[in-house]
Amino acid sequence: MSDATMQQRSNTSGGQTIRPEEAAHFGRLAKDWWDPKGSSAMLHRLNPVRLKFLREAIDLHWAGDIEARRPLAGKSALDVGCGAGLLCEPLARLGADVTGVDAAPENVAAAAVHAEGAGLDIRYMAGEIGSLDVGKFNLVTAMEVIEHVADKRAFLGELAARLAPGGLMVLSTPNRTPQSRLVMIGAAEGIGLIPKGTHHWDDFVTPEELGELLAEAGLETGEPTGIAYRPDKGLHLSHDLSLNYLVSARRAA
Repeated sequence: MSDATMQQRSNTSGGQTIRPEEAAHFGRLAKDWWDPKGSSAMLHRLNPVRLKFLREAIDLHWAGDIEARRPLAGKSALDVGCGAGLLCEPLARLGADVTGVDAAPENVAAAAVHAEGAGLDIRYMAGEIGSLDVGKFNLVTAMEVIEHVADKRAFLGELAARLAPGGLMVLSTPNRTPQSRLVMIGAAEGIGLIPKGTHHWDDFVTPEELGELLAEAGLETGEPTGIAYRPDKGLHLSHDLSLNYLVSARRAA
């Protein structure tokens, strides 16, 4: 895997991971991020699938009670690329002390307002993860984020640096396949299911590439799980990795 493959469209240097144009794009969506029929409707459909994987990963990693309502009680969680808090709020309800970080100030502002209205105490911060003194966390998540950053290697290094000993990391991202180009960009963006310009197919990361980058960051990964779509099932966890996938990671022994 070459550096060129993993740093396509990079317009920054020195470990800077935010692309200003990406932050601006998502910042423009902040006002209706929580509208399940708005521009982020696909994320609302995707979130329960991600949470199913995440809950299973949490239970396996900490050998917890699968019936527990708050398996993250007493633990801290960091969600990077948090948007307006679609994942942060469920993490808080699972018991975690949650911090959300996003490149777009508009997103964290919308997230803070929504969390307050829901009675949830969540810390939100805007900016470059590498420049923020946020501490270390038992759980680190970055869902549908790595495909939007300028330097993927540096970004994963920063995530790994925020992972506490014995911690768990969970990532999701589109796979770079002909199917994802056709479905996620040609179809979904073409008919408005996903805001046009959200994705750049060349920036998608294969499971093999992601595994290599995580290994460089000192992490070992579990078996990736796909997110697939069928008309009779909707979005669901699958062995099919061709569109999108999730992976868990932890410190290498």
